[in-house]
Order: sequence, then structure tokens, then C-alpha cells
Amino acid sequence: MTPNIIKIGFGGGCHWCTEAVFQSVKGVEKVEQGYVTSTKSNSGFSEAVIVHFNIKCVTLTTLIEIHLFTHKSKSDHSMRGKYRSAIYTFNNTQHEDVVQLLKGFQIEQDQKFITQVLLFQFFEPSRDDITNYYYKNPKKPFCETYINPKLKVLLQQFSEHVDQDKVIHLKA
Repeated sequence: MTPNIIKIGFGGGCHWCTEAVFQSVKGVEKVEQGYVTSTKSNSGFSEAVIVHFNIKCVTLTTLIEIHLFTHKSKSDHSMRGKYRSAIYTFNNTQHEDVVQLLKGFQIEQDQKFITQVLLFQFFEPSRDDITNYYYKNPKKPFCETYINPKLKVLLQQFSEHVDQDKVIHLKA
């Protein structure tokens, strides 16, 4: 891995949705879809992605902001065990940076984020047949119902960070 490529984990809703969002961002080199565990009360598997990104092309701040505003980061529900709203960090320095960034974003919000900052523990990749789900199946009902609205938010709020070639069909 090159020195400019670092990784961070994100969990929110379905990993198909999270994967599609981050696959559409300029500077993201790779998105691994699967199931992540953390420690203590968050040691159970939860759907998530590991995002490998080039820090010369996109910042951690931008990725966290995209994450917070493309899933229900302020709403708790009964499926939060399977769909934990979280940012998974890979070392203590990154963990502290993310905690501070999340506090900064919280200042501008009326409602509290439920997104947790957790230490990454373990990753189990998804089966190959369900990875890259959106870009293999953009016309499937799940994609049109759940993923397209998130990609439209991405286009509307973060257009300068979107790989326009990947989301061209949403503009039509």
C-alpha cells in the first residue's frame, strides 16, 4: 500500500448502500464490503465497509461528512445491532482524530448523532456475489429504492467529490 492510501471503516445502513456511496467518491481506491466487529459491547458483527482512500485526493473529514449525511446517523432503531452507525478506526491517533471531527460536526446539528467511533477489531468480507452490488445491479428494486436516494444526496451535497462517470445514470 502506498503511503498516501489509508483506510477507515464505516457502518450505517445496509453495506450495499454504504459500499455504493463510497465507491462513487473520487479518491477512494477500494471499498471492501462485509461485516465488522469492534470490542466490548460492539463485538458482534455489523454490516460495514472498509474504505481505502488517497489522502491527496479526498480528506478524512470529507469522508466522515459524507458518511454522516448519507445514512440515518441520528436515528436509533431496532436493527442497530446489524446496522450499527459507526466509524471504525485502525489506530489510536486516527481514533482521536475521528472523535474530534465528529464533535465538530455535532456543533452544527440540532439533533445528536448516534454514530459511534469504535476501534476496528475484525473484518469478514461479504460473498463475492453480493459485493459491488449496486454497480452490478443498478436497476434492481433495492437499488432504486434505497441506494439511489443516498447517491442523489451525495450528488447534491458533495458533487465536487463525486466520480461523475459512476453516477451518470442518476442525472438522466
